[in-house]
Amino acid sequence: MNPTKRHAIFSRLRAANPAPTTELEYKTDFQLLIAVMLSAQATDKSVNIATRKLFPRHGTPKTILALGVEGLMPFIQTIGLYKTKAKNVIATCALLLEQHSGKVPRTRDALEALPGVGRKTANVVLNTAFGEPTIAVDTHIFRVSNRTKIAPGKDVLTVERGLEKFIPAEFKVDAHHWLILHGRYVCVARTPKCPQCGISDLCEYSKKTKG
Repeated sequence: MNPTKRHAIFSRLRAANPAPTTELEYKTDFQLLIAVMLSAQATDKSVNIATRKLFPRHGTPKTILALGVEGLMPFIQTIGLYKTKAKNVIATCALLLEQHSGKVPRTRDALEALPGVGRKTANVVLNTAFGEPTIAVDTHIFRVSNRTKIAPGKDVLTVERGLEKFIPAEFKVDAHHWLILHGRYVCVARTPKCPQCGISDLCEYSKKTKG
């Protein structure tokens, strides 16, 4: 795919959605971090259902830490891998209080040092909370990048590097959200909605669906 076509794709995505953001519900950087940690191998919808009960009463590192693992689990037990996630969230709260005065750190290294926070979670927080031009490659972004040929790659890191290299600078801050939403609602896994796609004529997918 050539640079002109990539620029046209992101121009259209921006025109259709000028201010994209995450579908996770949160009020603070800390709540965003916890929501993203909980969203691993789970849907945003399931996480929002859980955090609507959790965050109003326990929305800070101190109040979640006070719950302990056993106290946190009932709030998140409808989310996949909730036992492991509960342990990681409690450990992360403790570390935030001990090392960062309860604040979410703004560097990748510090974020990835938190229990249960990997590269993808760190990228989401850096992008959504702090406006960094990072791209967290989830299953949706991986699929869209390969199907369209915006930045094809055999693994997540290769796709991430390709997106960082090929996406024009003016689009990088919002690209993460545009690609996720496009993969979630249009370029879906089983049968992509090519007839309804606003970038179908620019996409290089060879098996486009018909109307």
